Amino acid sequence: MTNYGTIPTSSSGPVNVEFISRAKDVLKEGLAARRPWKEMFNFHSFNLPSGVSDAISRIKTNLSFFQTNYAIIVLVIVFLSLLWHPISLIVFIVLMAIWLFLYFLRDEPLVIFGRLISDSTVLIVLSVLTLALLLFTGATSNILISLAVGVFVVLIHASIRKTDDLFLDEEGAGFLRSAPSS
Repeated sequence: MTNYGTIPTSSSGPVNVEFISRAKDVLKEGLAARRPWKEMFNFHSFNLPSGVSDAISRIKTNLSFFQTNYAIIVLVIVFLSLLWHPISLIVFIVLMAIWLFLYFLRDEPLVIFGRLISDSTVLIVLSVLTLALLLFTGATSNILISLAVGVFVVLIHASIRKTDDLFLDEEGAGFLRSAPSS
């Protein structure tokens, strides 16, 4: 046992490391767009809107400002609702992996049988495939209800969160706050 304690290597090691590194970078970039949760749930920034036009204005502003945070909230609600439907949860996780490989983590264009496939075609095919497979798992009402709950939670937050303390005029304000100081 002279090899005890050594780490086995394979010829596909660098490719796997490169893919994992690229996946981490993409996830970090996506999460970098997320606003701090303390800023989102600053209780001093909550009050009822003065009217319907004020609520709509707040919703538009907050949706664009907290877009990534809201997407995370909706995805967590859908994920939690699928815990009671293990087959749907497995399908959901497999579909997320397919989306990562074919859409989000792709650097070069997708070519199938010598034909170049556009990003919009990939997006449409993956969306239809996702909806079809999730609907066939028998959790249709559960998924629709969880999506409705997620949208309702987001709209309630977006309408009662004041927008006057957000850094809307500074394009890089979110980046400057999240960038490490040197």
